[in-house]
Amino acid sequence: MLDFFTIFSKGGLVLWCFQGVRGPAAACTAPVNALIRSVLLQERGGSNSFNHEALTLKYKLDNQFELVFVVGYQKILTLTYVDKLIDDVHKEFRDKYRNDFQQKGTLGLLNGTFDFKEDFLRLLREAEESSKVRAPTAMKTFEQSAKSQKTVKSMIETRGEKPKEKTKNKKNKGSKKEVSGAEAAAAPKAAPDVKQEIPVAAGDREELTKDEILQKNREEFFRKRLKGGEKSNKSPKPDASKDKGKKPRVWDLGNSNAKVLDYSNSTTNGNADTCPVEEYDPDMVLVDPDHEPGRLRDLEYESEEETEEEKVVHNSSSASVKKGGLGGMFGMLKGLVGSKSLTREDMDPVLEKMKDHLIAKNVAAEIAVQLCESVAKKLEGKVMGTFTTVTSTVKQALQESLVQILQPQRRVDVLRDVMDAQRHRRPYVITFCGVNGVGKSTNLAKISFWLIENGYSVLIAACDTFRAGAVEQLRTHTRRLNALHPPENHSGRTMVQLYEKGYGKDAAGIAMEAIAYARNQGFDVVLVDTAGRMQDNAPLMTALAKLIAVNTPDLVLFVGEALVGNEAVDQLVSAWTQFA
Repeated sequence: MLDFFTIFSKGGLVLWCFQGVRGPAAACTAPVNALIRSVLLQERGGSNSFNHEALTLKYKLDNQFELVFVVGYQKILTLTYVDKLIDDVHKEFRDKYRNDFQQKGTLGLLNGTFDFKEDFLRLLREAEESSKVRAPTAMKTFEQSAKSQKTVKSMIETRGEKPKEKTKNKKNKGSKKEVSGAEAAAAPKAAPDVKQEIPVAAGDREELTKDEILQKNREEFFRKRLKGGEKSNKSPKPDASKDKGKKPRVWDLGNSNAKVLDYSNSTTNGNADTCPVEEYDPDMVLVDPDHEPGRLRDLEYESEEETEEEKVVHNSSSASVKKGGLGGMFGMLKGLVGSKSLTREDMDPVLEKMKDHLIAKNVAAEIAVQLCESVAKKLEGKVMGTFTTVTSTVKQALQESLVQILQPQRRVDVLRDVMDAQRHRRPYVITFCGVNGVGKSTNLAKISFWLIENGYSVLIAACDTFRAGAVEQLRTHTRRLNALHPPENHSGRTMVQLYEKGYGKDAAGIAMEAIAYARNQGFDVVLVDTAGRMQDNAPLMTALAKLIAVNTPDLVLFVGEALVGNEAVDQLVSAWTQFA
């Protein structure tokens, strides 16, 4: 049983909706909005399914008319006909309203009425019936099996009787023996002929003397050796031997005249008159005479992307030339005006190169595959623009997907948030967390310096009560920051202070006391330093969760190490996202 089926445009206009379960309209609105936010806007269209609470949503994109088809049903149900249903609805809806989309465009979506309920119910019945037809057959009963047809008498074997199968096999063995006996009888008939030839040869050898026999053997030996030499001569040999020795290098931008570059005979017995005069070639001058002296000419080069696009254009033009005639001319004009829709076969070579390029740039293989799948689903069926190639279209779509993914989901403007906290007369709290040894305290000192440069006072809370030397490190950072920004430069106001309670104390309690102290003393920002911990250390992660739940900081910063690569992503996904 389907919960809902909806069709809407990528611009957010709902064209048609079917609700299979009675209830408010918000029951299908919330899952679809979650699908748009989490999948469509984030360019995560690698798979066609999405789970939201107790529902499973399956969707399909129509890139030619910018439509989205979404079906939702309960997660606990296994509906095998959903994929067939969404494909049939997509085809039926496109074919029915194709003219409205092509002629009216956006106005057709705004002013059009889409009466699609009867067609949808018909397609739903057909899909359900087809799933019933393909249902697995029930197991046979004993009466339906072949074993039930056998009688007890047929299964009893007596000592004297032999099974029928064994007798058949023995008959086959007997026939084989008969055949082998016939072959043996034929063989003796051929044997006497051989015996008759052997005495003749022996008689000839008795007539020859020993010297003649030796001479004859030598002739046979030399004849065999000559035959072997002829065979070895027939083996292919290279026509010309390779020239050994060094060859002079010819530079691309240098003078190719070997005589001009040869200075071996420049002087003869100290006489410089025999030195050849170098001829002036204006094409080989590297200095640009049209610009200021000393400026070199710009070198012309071609990038790999341009050569790839030229290859694509050349292949398409050669294919159109092969067609020839009037059809080839119309095909060329049709390709120029941009009526060609992209297929998966057209994009596969380009996407394969894009995937290899992403992996070579240290992008995880799984992420690269998902990106390419998302771009393929986004572009499949889309009409290409005028004078555009498949490579440029796929590259532009991949670039847009990467920008969309890397764009933050929420605004992070620390200075504006600090000003807003000042208006509410409370300190702005930032908590630093991460794995051991990634540089949390060092980055905390850098952000303290940046805030002091912008005129805000900072209180550092030493909540790393586990690592030896953590408090002393922050004390050193505080002393050096005060040396850079002494109180004399800020009307006698200390711009950075350290709040610490030693080691072995509760980090959440120290952070709470530090925030209260900052509120009373009028500090603008509180920076909370925490102990480093691995994401699989449950007790330490529980302590960090307690610190964040009790103090509710305005911003939680995860400090990661760039050298670990994709391990940082695994750390964030596994445990640290719960604190963001």
